[in-house]
Amino acid sequence: MTTILPSKDPKEKSLASFDDDDIDKRGSGKHGTTSVRSVDSDELVDSEPPPFKLYDYLFRRHLYKSPALDSIATRRSVYDDANLAPHYWPKPEYENIHRFDTKTRWTIREEKALVRKIDWRVMLWAAITFSALNLDRNNLSQANSDNILGDLNLTTNDFNLGTIVFRLAFLSAELPSQLVSKRLGPDRWIPIQMCMWSIVTIAQFWLTGRSSFLAARAILGFVQGGFIPDLILYLSYFYTKHELPSRLALFWVSSNVCTIFASFLAVGVLKMRGIAGKAGWRWLFLVEGLITLAIGIATFFMMPSSPTHTRTWFRPKGWFTEREEYISTARILRDDPTKGDMHNREALSLKRLWATVCDYDLWPLYLIGLLFGIPASPPASYLTLSLKNLGFKTININLLAIPSQVGGMVTMFVLALVSEVINERSFISMSEDFWLLPFLIALRTLPSTVPPWSFYTLSTLLIMAPYSHPLQVGWVSRNSGGVATRTVSASVYNMFVQAGVIVAANIYRKDDAPQYRRGNSYLIGICAFNILVLYPGTKAWYVWRNKQRAKIWDAMTSEQKSEYISTTKDVGNKRLDFRFAH
Repeated sequence: MTTILPSKDPKEKSLASFDDDDIDKRGSGKHGTTSVRSVDSDELVDSEPPPFKLYDYLFRRHLYKSPALDSIATRRSVYDDANLAPHYWPKPEYENIHRFDTKTRWTIREEKALVRKIDWRVMLWAAITFSALNLDRNNLSQANSDNILGDLNLTTNDFNLGTIVFRLAFLSAELPSQLVSKRLGPDRWIPIQMCMWSIVTIAQFWLTGRSSFLAARAILGFVQGGFIPDLILYLSYFYTKHELPSRLALFWVSSNVCTIFASFLAVGVLKMRGIAGKAGWRWLFLVEGLITLAIGIATFFMMPSSPTHTRTWFRPKGWFTEREEYISTARILRDDPTKGDMHNREALSLKRLWATVCDYDLWPLYLIGLLFGIPASPPASYLTLSLKNLGFKTININLLAIPSQVGGMVTMFVLALVSEVINERSFISMSEDFWLLPFLIALRTLPSTVPPWSFYTLSTLLIMAPYSHPLQVGWVSRNSGGVATRTVSASVYNMFVQAGVIVAANIYRKDDAPQYRRGNSYLIGICAFNILVLYPGTKAWYVWRNKQRAKIWDAMTSEQKSEYISTTKDVGNKRLDFRFAH
């Protein structure tokens, strides 16, 4: 990275020692923004910030060089061009406009301290809320080990139907949830969602049979739908596009940690079978619902609406200093000026919603969302049921589910390291299917009488496949090109993911039990299609689209490019200067 040192003029203070007293509070421009000490516009960094690579830090530390902490970290952007800045200026309604000043400069030391504070204050709690989602979303697996199907007189087909009902409701709530989130603000809507689904989880203590089981699954899916895109939208208010992908990977690591915690919790709670004459799985729903309800209530107080609105009656000093608020706003907008296009409580118009749905450049990624998770889903969903049928006891089943989660964390970690070293998305995401294919073939060819431990080992290794979903979520966000588009595209992508789970729930059928040879044949076919056609085809599409645009853009003169930027009605990924990641 090219670093430019602060001015050596003794009359100028070092940026590292810059404090709130240096801020010149004067109204500037029609928005009445606050400005800071004027700094020469040449004191800017032109190159992209080099991402922190965990692989280099762990395995090539002798090559790892820490940047000069007191050098300038402010990147040059469109706001430093007098001709371009007006076209990218944030709207007057933008929630952080009062802390936006194009003359704000900061050092690497300041930015590192700010990001570290955001990680501990914002990201940590976001991971806790995501863990709460998975605690209530996946507890049916632990309940299966305690004979919930037998107690409610349900069959495995009823279990499949419950999965379908849950996912359909989850899918149908994705876009409505995003509309509500954009209107109320994710900082309000997320805790409301959490409290609602916690109450539904608690209510499952009183399930009586098939009808109440399906009703509970439907309501639970509907109130949880849209939560993940809402949370990603919220985090985008605090992180740049270079910082967010690694934080999203931590989301799914926290999911595995939550599953491990849930398995240990189930071991203890399921022993309560017989207390007050109730089954252990009923107590499991009650205990986990109360835990997530407590987290949901706390979330009302732990999610500020933006970096510049952390001060409130119960947090009078806020999380950030005024100086940090200026830096936070400037670095976010310099990284992505489109984030100033909308207020964080501004509703999406139906026109923008429809335009995003019709964006055919994102359709290949939606198709990936539909198909990538199908090959692993049935074996993972049926693991506890299969182990119970093979004679394993309830407590052992929950403990035996832990190794696959630990292994999944390891493979996801390795995938993250590889993705850092190789600047590639298509083939890296495809690694999940590469892992799954040989194990699916082995599962398909198992003899009719298989030793329980052999089946367990094979199934565990299959489920340990590196999960590519976090990479693909970031891929969709990167190729969307704007806040409004990004908000809707994340929901549409997740809708296709849920549709894939619905398809997967129909692959293992009762008449194909217990080997599920027909179902495994279908999984092998889908996995092979993903490897041979879907991922390579997606990469080829984006390579072709980039070449198309580059041919037109590179032929333009500087004057023509400037005129295009000032007059074009193209937005987001439709602009000629936008390039798709692949």
